[in-house]
Amino acid sequence: MLRSLYTASSGMYGQQLNIDTIANNMSNVSTIGYKKQRIEFQDLIYQQIRRPAVTDTVQEPLGLSVGLGVKPAASNTLFAQGNPQDTGNLLDVCIIGQGFFQVEAPGYDDPVFTRNGAFKIDAEGTLVTSDGYPVVGADVFPEDAYDATIGKAGIVTYKIPGDDEIQEAGQIILAKFINPAGLEKIGGSLYVATPNSGDPTEWDPEGDNSLSLEAGYLEMSNVQVVEEMVSLITAQRAYEINSKVIQSSDEMLQTAANLRR
Repeated sequence: MLRSLYTASSGMYGQQLNIDTIANNMSNVSTIGYKKQRIEFQDLIYQQIRRPAVTDTVQEPLGLSVGLGVKPAASNTLFAQGNPQDTGNLLDVCIIGQGFFQVEAPGYDDPVFTRNGAFKIDAEGTLVTSDGYPVVGADVFPEDAYDATIGKAGIVTYKIPGDDEIQEAGQIILAKFINPAGLEKIGGSLYVATPNSGDPTEWDPEGDNSLSLEAGYLEMSNVQVVEEMVSLITAQRAYEINSKVIQSSDEMLQTAANLRR
């Protein structure tokens, strides 16, 4: 009975962590480029009460063992494509495919990565994120530039008054990873590379058609509210059942303790 108390408590802890993850997904349902997380669980070790006997005369096919609960094994980020949303702003860019923008963030020697393509032009003519971080690959715009846009291959263009010819201002450099789920989240819709994610590989628009950019669109969160609600109800019911197991085990333990009365 004491064993069931600890086993059920591990189940309650696991479902609490599951609900925490679902709550984070739901709170970011409108976050541009957000990728939902999923908690993965594993069963704990098993206590062998009796092992199967195999002798010359006896062969027992089954033994007797009992599990000792559950443990959270991993927090997996799911990089499924979010729905593109038409914004009408040509500086808004959506990545179609498994790629990342590279930006220069303070405190980091190497570029950091994001799926958030809500770009702006600051007072110095630099293409930046909402936090003011410069986008890698884009050149500085002149003061009189207008109609700035970004092509499918990442080429940044603009016009200047009195000249109908389209001017180029660099090319946005996208990065790909062999294991994007291994990236480390640092907040602000930013990721940093880790040994688990592998080194970033720069996208070659001419030889790799697995990626493209769509100006005037933003990739919204890939969180599906209905799916999260179903997961929330399941986790809540599992939490309640584990609490009932603890109550039942406590009542059984109390009954056993009162046998001598």
